[in-house]
Amino acid sequence: MSGPAIVVVAGFITLGLAIHTSDSLVDDDYYKKGKAINEDLARDQQAATAGIGATVMFADGLSAVRVLLNSQDGKPLPETLLLSIQHPTMEGMDQVITLRQEGPGTFTAPLAMKGEARHWYLRIEDPERQWRVEGEWKPLNGPMIRLVPNLAPADS
Repeated sequence: MSGPAIVVVAGFITLGLAIHTSDSLVDDDYYKKGKAINEDLARDQQAATAGIGATVMFADGLSAVRVLLNSQDGKPLPETLLLSIQHPTMEGMDQVITLRQEGPGTFTAPLAMKGEARHWYLRIEDPERQWRVEGEWKPLNGPMIRLVPNLAPADS
C-alpha cells in the first residue's frame, strides 16, 4: 500500500520543483530570435571571409584567459574583444568578458568562472559585433580550444 503514497509524494515534489524553478531554455520572443538568425549568419560569413580564427587558453584554476587571434585580411585587430562563456542549460552561469590586447594578436583578461561544468559554449566577437567565431569547450578535454566561424549548413 505504500506504492500509491510514494507516487503522491513524488508528484508533490515534482510540482514544487516546477513552481520554484524557471525554465531558461524557452525563449518568449520566437519571432525576434528568428530575425536575428540572418544577422548571425552574416557575422559568421564575415569572419570566414576575413580568415578569422582564435585559440582560447584557460589558465590553471580558470583564473585567467588568453586568446590568440589570427586574421588573414590584413586589417588591424581591435583593441578589445568580447568573450561569451555560456552554459548549455543554466543561464545564470553565463558571462561576457572583455579581452584587452596585450600584443599583436594576443588578448587577455582575468577570469572568475561562475560555476563548474563539463560543457561550455564559447564565442569571440569584435566590439561592433561585425564578426564572430565560436565553438564548444569541454574542460575535461584540456584548457585550450580553437574557435572558427560556424558555417555549418542549415538543417532542411
